[in-house]
Amino acid sequence: MRTVYVVSDSQLEQIKRKQRQEELDNLEASRKRLEETYHSRIKILDEREHELQEELKALAPSEKKTELPADETEQCAVKA
Repeated sequence: MRTVYVVSDSQLEQIKRKQRQEELDNLEASRKRLEETYHSRIKILDEREHELQEELKALAPSEKKTELPADETEQCAVKA
């Protein structure tokens, strides 16, 4: 046996309006969570990019110090 409810047109409109408002609220909350997650991920990527750039800067001078230009290498060979 099924229970059947009889509602007026105005009650039906009110129920529909409430359902639509709940759906809209859920969409807005979902959008907000998605945007927060997106911004958090962007921040993490930016931080990692900055770390890598700093590491590259730190490595670049040490490579230059270990390499001697060709002129200096030839001068050392001539002196020896």
